[in-house]
Amino acid sequence: MKVLQLIVGRGVDHVVGGNIILRVKKKQRKKGKRGRPVQQEEEEEEEEMSTSTASGSSKTAELDSPLHAIGFEIDELLPDKVTGRLKITEKCCQQPFKVLHGGVSAMIAEGIASMGAHMASGFRRVAGIQLTINHLKQARLGDLVFAQAFPINVGRTIQVWEVKLWKIDPSNSESRVLVASSRVTLLSNMPIPDNARDAAEPLKKYAKL
Repeated sequence: MKVLQLIVGRGVDHVVGGNIILRVKKKQRKKGKRGRPVQQEEEEEEEEMSTSTASGSSKTAELDSPLHAIGFEIDELLPDKVTGRLKITEKCCQQPFKVLHGGVSAMIAEGIASMGAHMASGFRRVAGIQLTINHLKQARLGDLVFAQAFPINVGRTIQVWEVKLWKIDPSNSESRVLVASSRVTLLSNMPIPDNARDAAEPLKKYAKL
């Protein structure tokens, strides 16, 4: 009886002493950007994304319950920049057209602008007094929206913040379409009531000051 032998990476197809010798090329594993096998790196990236998502969701839950309820996740918290992202789900869609509700965009704008103004004021109480928003493009169910707020003017009494929302391609962060542009005006010198003395603690916990 002939015995099948596999010689990996060397030799040629031939028969020796009644044995069939086959050449089998050794499969080379492709390496990713980190120098490790592609599959391993993909698994690591998925784990990192999952951890980041869980962290962002937990952070938002502490900082802004309404934003958390629609699935918004806060990323950066700085006195001159606040960012976050939202995966468009049924919770934030205008029915029956399955597109992002304009009121949700406005809520995001005021929410993250207020956080930025609160930090920029030295954690004084702030309150929005005017919000304008232009809805430029639609974002559909399943799209990923990135939001960023930054100050136009930071005064002792009045602050003005600009907020922009982009629809982005998860596979290419450089590819984005402006969905909405908003301007939020806030009072920033209001006294903090006694029953809310600790209101700033969650923000201080996550802010990069």
